[in-house]
Amino acid sequence: MQNTTMLTMVRKWRPWRICKSKMSGMPKPICLKFISLEDGEFTTKNTSSGFKFRLVSYNILAQVYVKSSYFPHTPSSCLKWKARSQAILMELKNLSADFLCIQELDEYNSFYKSNMENLGYSSIYIQRTGQKKDGCGILYRPSSAELVLKEEIHYNDLVNGIDYGNVSTEIESNGMLDIDRKEEASGKDSMKENSHGDHGDPSDPRVRLKRDCVGLLAAFKLRDASNHLIIVANTHIYWDPDWADVKLAQVKYLLTRVSQFKEVVSNKFCSIPSVIVAGDFNSTPGDEVYKYLLGANSDSEAPAIQLCSLYATNGGEPPFTNCTPDFTGTLDYIFLSDAGYLKPVSLLEVPGPESADIIGGLPNHYHPSDHLPIGADFVVLGSSNSSIVPKLHDVEDGLVKFKIEEDKKDQNN
Repeated sequence: MQNTTMLTMVRKWRPWRICKSKMSGMPKPICLKFISLEDGEFTTKNTSSGFKFRLVSYNILAQVYVKSSYFPHTPSSCLKWKARSQAILMELKNLSADFLCIQELDEYNSFYKSNMENLGYSSIYIQRTGQKKDGCGILYRPSSAELVLKEEIHYNDLVNGIDYGNVSTEIESNGMLDIDRKEEASGKDSMKENSHGDHGDPSDPRVRLKRDCVGLLAAFKLRDASNHLIIVANTHIYWDPDWADVKLAQVKYLLTRVSQFKEVVSNKFCSIPSVIVAGDFNSTPGDEVYKYLLGANSDSEAPAIQLCSLYATNGGEPPFTNCTPDFTGTLDYIFLSDAGYLKPVSLLEVPGPESADIIGGLPNHYHPSDHLPIGADFVVLGSSNSSIVPKLHDVEDGLVKFKIEEDKKDQNN
């Protein structure tokens, strides 16, 4: 169930613009728009002063999970790889982002890597472990940022940290927290795990935590005058609504790794980076995972890093980011941890439930995935070096004063 406070904050979402071909009359992909947070008008990337960059998060629906039996509401022509791949590629191009956090990314080496390179993007990618064919990718424009450090996250590593004396009881007591998505447990998502049968006994914590989910951490130096550093984290949290304990364990591990990575980056580059955490969290606003990510769960320990939700703090979470006849709700988020160096200036508009391009569920002729992209434009307000440089100047000034005093003593002697 969604948090009622969040629902009261939701902005009035406008219907998306649908582009149509003049020759055929057939619909084309939606014309994606970013809405200024200042005046509510449509905006482009270059409308405000200061260094500006755009980040988008998008679960593109891996082709390996596309079957007509999972999406009976979808026209069969929209499920074929040749059509979907081109539609997704066009949508990624039209988003005009500097950073793309992609989930359910398959066909990476055979299709996306080279095609996105032709559009001016470099990329890093991690494939899910086991027999899974999809993964997470961060695509970025080298003209906007330089990749300076990266790490992979394998949530299966949680198995190595199990306290076998306590974890079984904890998992059993927390295993049924999230019931909002029971209907979605059939179809595409259940195919991902073969109904858990390929992992063994789910009551064994060593089996339960081994879900083959992954994430990426990347540090970038922006190509602005201050060379500001940002950390971009991209992840896809486990799907099953009945396994909220596993999801919670994953996001705790995620934030611990993000915090550790931030410390490494800070020490290595003598600069405090801004942090952006994006992905498909398979959790709805107000549930245990969502509350933990925002540090609002009083029954759990404080998260390793404090985050705020980009959309929630700027009008409210979208009414949904995933839309099928079985389930419609918000699962995708962008979270921030920033000391005031970044300012969001526009948000990617998300369609409302009455939008013509949404009715009947996704994917369809307008949207090639069952998820919708979310994103924002950011302006860099200042350099993270500014908090360190004055300290260095203070040290230098102190050394100069010390040298002067020493010289005076030597002259007097």
